[in-house]
Amino acid sequence: MGIDPFSPFSCKVNKMTRGKYGAKPAICTADELHYVPVPGTEWRLALWRYRPPPEVRVLIPLPAERVAAAWFVQAPKRNHPLMLLSGVATNAIGFDLSPGASFARHMSMQGFDTWIVEVRGAGLSMRGSELAVADTTSDMSRSSALDEITTQKLNGAGPAKDDSTCLAQNFEVPVVEDKDVIESNASEEPQLVTKLSNTLARLGDTFSGYVKDSRLRSIADGFFNQVSELVPDASLTSSLEEVSEKILGLLELPQTSAISDQISHLSQRLVNILGEGQQNISPRLFGWQERLSATIEDLQKQLELIISYDWDFDHYLEEDVPAAMNYIKQQSPTKDGKLLAIGHSMGGILLYAMVSKCGCEGAEPELVAIVTLASSVDYTTSNSSLKLLLPLADPAEMLRVPAIPLGTLLSTTYPISSRAPYILSLLRSQISSKDMMDPDLLSKLVLNNFCTVPAKVLLQLTTAFRDGGLRNRAGTFFFKQHLHKIKVPILALAGDEDLICPPEAVYETVKLIPQHLVTYKVFGKPEGPHYAHYDLVGGRKAVHEVYPCIIEFLSQHDEVSS
Repeated sequence: MGIDPFSPFSCKVNKMTRGKYGAKPAICTADELHYVPVPGTEWRLALWRYRPPPEVRVLIPLPAERVAAAWFVQAPKRNHPLMLLSGVATNAIGFDLSPGASFARHMSMQGFDTWIVEVRGAGLSMRGSELAVADTTSDMSRSSALDEITTQKLNGAGPAKDDSTCLAQNFEVPVVEDKDVIESNASEEPQLVTKLSNTLARLGDTFSGYVKDSRLRSIADGFFNQVSELVPDASLTSSLEEVSEKILGLLELPQTSAISDQISHLSQRLVNILGEGQQNISPRLFGWQERLSATIEDLQKQLELIISYDWDFDHYLEEDVPAAMNYIKQQSPTKDGKLLAIGHSMGGILLYAMVSKCGCEGAEPELVAIVTLASSVDYTTSNSSLKLLLPLADPAEMLRVPAIPLGTLLSTTYPISSRAPYILSLLRSQISSKDMMDPDLLSKLVLNNFCTVPAKVLLQLTTAFRDGGLRNRAGTFFFKQHLHKIKVPILALAGDEDLICPPEAVYETVKLIPQHLVTYKVFGKPEGPHYAHYDLVGGRKAVHEVYPCIIEFLSQHDEVSS
């Protein structure tokens, strides 16, 4: 029988356990916290596990003249674990906001071995070196230990003792001696030459290894424009431009030791030109070495930010989700090697993309059934508010803002800008309809559920607003074209007041799926209640209206596939 875990007459009896790597940080309210390596990367994905209870004690209220009875009810036994995937730039908090508003906990109470997957860059997921740092502060809250790591990333510096994010220091390029070096401040200039040549070498590696074309030239151009401002003598401008052009040409070639030596020599010449320029003016410009050093450091930070957030939607699809699924199946084995899955927003888009690829390849999906909440691979016919992302469809814009620190921006501005007339007051209607969420829980969601998102992820997602819908990073595979080939039952849910993924956007995807495999439902009534983007997961009415619909669907297909 179904059990309402949030009823005052029920209580869960299994105990919280330690995480896979020791004590869980306070922010994690799951029963267990597991870290899963992504093959071929440094990433360790955080998986929040909610175990089904062995039994639930339910107090049944009887008439006043009789004493309340106590029943021990066995949770329904399920045949498949359940994977939950969150939206873009969000973490596990959205599925487990509070004891009274926890979708993940509710599903575990219904007998599902429930796992929330935090993809790379989200929530508690982190690189291996960062995991070692966080392990020493595992009892600290997100606002301290984890925010410190995030802040270090955004500032271009890695965690303490993490050599993997040091830029210039990782390259041992010999300093070329030049007799023309100006005598004054001679002790500082060799260090400047080394610092400059190391950073330029790193820029060259980024040219060849990050985008594999010359789109990063704009970054190099911007750097040399700043350097040129340090040349007060106009007669030396042409010399500086000549050196800069030579360096730019070298950066676009495959990086070898010979190229590195040439860059090092040209770096020496560039510093010489700046030093000569100071000698030819009166009064001399003091502190130019410090200004050049600061300019180089700015370039280092920009490169580090780009490299730190070097992933897109396809990385989630092809690397993160498969790694998580394999791990979940190892921890919770099934007879058929499959699992159930629910995806909210981008999480649902990931599920659509997975079954689309399987359909195209004629492969058997590893999913028994899936539920998508406010998700679509084609927004062209809808008036989605996500169209605000369209300016990021320009690669040049992506390079100017390689990552959007959404969580930091919201946590900093929300307390003072969440009410009219401030523009972020509009954020509430984007997330939740009026009176659908407790104000305190809404604030907790905004302040804790959002993360930094790479512009490359947004760049790929914006293809869902173009003819043909969402496509892979190469632009050669259109996911919607293969949805008619899928073999997995799908429950697609929409909210009537969802501004981000309106019902018409959801239906644009649903109509492509074979009718016998898809169930489509819009929640919300003309007289209310209404459902916005997050309300399908954490709205006041969801536990009584949305959750039963999901549980019935999953139960039906879980039994069929047993």
